[in-house]
Formats: sequence, structure tokens, C-alpha cells
Amino acid sequence: MTLALETASSGGIHCEWERVHVLVQCLLASRSGKEPEPELIARLRRLQHQVEKMRQRENSPWLQLPTRDLSFLGLDVLACIFATEAKPAVGWHYQELQPGSTQPYATWALLQILLALEDREVRELQALVAPQGELEKRNLIEVEGEGAFAPLRPVKSAVARLMGWAESQVIPPGATLVKERAQWEELVLPADREVMLREFLLWLKHRDTVVQEWGAKTVGGPVALFSGPSGTGKTFAACVMATELGWPLFRVDLARLVSKYIGETEKNLGRLFDAAHGRRMILQFDEVDALMSKRGEIKEARDRYANMEVSYLLARIEDHEGPCVLTTNLRNQIDKAFSRRFQMVVEFPRPDEAARARLWALMIPPRAPLAAGVDFELLARAVNLTGGNIKNAALHAAYLAAEDGRGLSMAHIATAVYRELAKDRPQLSRNELGPLAAHLPSFLQYSGDMP
Repeated sequence: MTLALETASSGGIHCEWERVHVLVQCLLASRSGKEPEPELIARLRRLQHQVEKMRQRENSPWLQLPTRDLSFLGLDVLACIFATEAKPAVGWHYQELQPGSTQPYATWALLQILLALEDREVRELQALVAPQGELEKRNLIEVEGEGAFAPLRPVKSAVARLMGWAESQVIPPGATLVKERAQWEELVLPADREVMLREFLLWLKHRDTVVQEWGAKTVGGPVALFSGPSGTGKTFAACVMATELGWPLFRVDLARLVSKYIGETEKNLGRLFDAAHGRRMILQFDEVDALMSKRGEIKEARDRYANMEVSYLLARIEDHEGPCVLTTNLRNQIDKAFSRRFQMVVEFPRPDEAARARLWALMIPPRAPLAAGVDFELLARAVNLTGGNIKNAALHAAYLAAEDGRGLSMAHIATAVYRELAKDRPQLSRNELGPLAAHLPSFLQYSGDMP
């Protein structure tokens, strides 16, 4: 980095990462038995001066995070940990400096050497980076394990806020970004269910009016429970709401967060909600019946801890100031005591015949050439499929038509429906396809699988 570029960036946070990078280069040189080049030392001094000036400013970038009362050493430590995300080359060098390490994160043993700390500073360092220490309590770092060689991970949402990165680029731990966007007119639900979804959004659109102006009690959420068989549109409805708000939708896999080790589940859930705190997003928790089933008699210690995990999850959902959608295929398995915690409970039914006809019309690719005789109403009458089944079958039929190089026909659709039903039933009865069976290709009409 040239002096001109260093000067240009001296007012921002980038001088922090450059300083850490130079410190690492100096340590690498020392490890190889060489003295750092004089030019490198001079550059380190310039960067040190820039960092000091930047940190002392009233509008220091660090003040975007809960760092106001951190010591200079605390910011040094944080800069070294954050540098692996802000300047990935630093992470590669950390691996060089920690032989045998399979991850690019610093440990406090490495930080002690990198920052050339004295004994009293080492004690301060340990207090900063210990599990549940000062930096982890502020949701700035994640400590994996205990001891001098425990990896110190930066909280990615904190780095993103500091760097001014788009929040949607940072995925909360245990979650997956749902990339699909959807509009209200694509949602096929009974009219009263669509009204309920729109009412759910009112809790977000008018929160300032109801709470700030009208003095209502502040509550977290809102929280909705979407219940219904698989493939009836629960995730799609969440996509519609996210599109309406212009926010990202993240699906949370509870299986990745629930641990057999006592206390780990709460820690994982805490990381998720801490990363989502203050961000505009919808969190969707799938298959919550597995965690929120009716509570039975406590027969062993693990049952008591399982109830504690559920209580912790619900408490964090209630405190989280952002929309959460919980989905279930088995509503009757959810303890009724939890119902009061939901602002909205929406039942997603299997689509009726009229809804299925509309779904077929929506799911066929809009520019696909249709052969004569394609009848969406016949398709709706023939087989009682869910929206998810219809989506799969419509797409499969389109690929069959593309291979044939001709218009998408009832034969293509019949084959696709046959394949979709056969996923769950190795042997199909002709009656299960109704009038659609007549459109099956001969190799399927007379196959051994279909009596």
C-alpha cells in the first residue's frame, strides 16, 4: 500500500487492518530469523499514528459498535480478530503463524505475541477474550472452547456494521438465506388467510404509531405460527411478506442449533438472535413441533434441560424486535400453552380444486409453448396435489417438453405427475391419476409399476 493510499484511508477504519497486516508480516519475518525491513517498520509507525488519530475522533468508526469504554488494548485485540474478515490475507498469515491450525482465526496465545504484551496486559487480554468475557458479552466475538489456543471468531454482523457492508450479506449462524422473491398475486390461499398475513405485517408497519404515539406496551416480534401439510405454501407466504417489506428471509434449521450437550443449545440460539439483533429481516423456524411438543412428565435430567431450551427459545423470540415465523406440519403436537406467545396463527390447507387449477396455471413456466389440449381444470380434478407437488411436476414437465423440442403437452404433465406421486408410492394404481392416466406414454401405461 502506497503512502498516498494510506493517507487517503487514514480517516477510516481500513488503517486498522493494514496495521494488523504489517504486524503479522513483522512477526513472520522474526519467526524466520530475519529482522523486519526498515521500510516495513516505518510503515508500521505511520499506520500506528493513523490508528491513534482515528480512534480519538468523535465520529470514530468503532463507535458504531458497543466499544465506547474499551481500552486501547481492547480495540487492538478486536482489530486483530476482525481483520480475518475485513482483510482475508491476515487469516492466511494467522494459519502460517499457528502450525497445524485448520482455521484462519487468532487465538489469545497468538495475540499475546503479535501485540508484544507485558504480563499485566496479558491478564487484561485473557479477561477480554475468555468465554463469556467482555468481547463475547458485547456480541463482538465468538469464543470456541477454552484456553490459550481456542479460536476467536469475529461476529460477522458486527464486522458488517463496522465496514458498512449490506446486512443481507451476513447470514446469522444456523440460518440460510432464502433467495426466492414472490408477490401477493402468486400466493394461492383462501382469501381469509391472505387477510391474516397482511394483518401480521401491520404489527411492523404501524409499530411506531401504536407504541410511540399511542403508548402501547412494547413487545417483541411479531411472531406467527404457520401450520399445515408440507407443500401448502408456508415458506412461500413468508417469501411474499419478505418481498413486501423489502427484507431478506432467513430459514433457521433448529437441528443445527440444538445440541446434545447441556447449555450448547442456548449458546447457539443466543448467537443467532444476537446476530439478527437490530437488523431488518424475517427469521423462519421450520418444524418447531420437534422442539415445542406437548411437555410430558420429567423423568430424567435431560427432560428438564429440554424444557429449559424451549423456554429460552421462546424468551428470545419474544424479546427479538423483528418478525419470526414458526412453521409446523403437526399443529396438534404443539403445547397449547405456547399459543398466547403468537400474534397470529395461520392454517394452510391443502388446495381445493379451484386453487389447484390456478396453481397449475401459475407453475407452468410463463413462456413455455403449450400444446393443444392442455387443460388446467382437468389437471386440478385428476389428482389432489399440494402446491409443492404441482411446482415440482410443472417444472419436470417443462424439461420433458424441452427435450422433445415441442410444445408442453398433457403427456408431459401426466409423466411428471406420475414421477411426483411415485416418490412416496413405489407402486401406483391407475385410479390415483384419474383421467390423467389416459395421457400417460405407453411405456408407463403398461409398466409393471402401474396395475
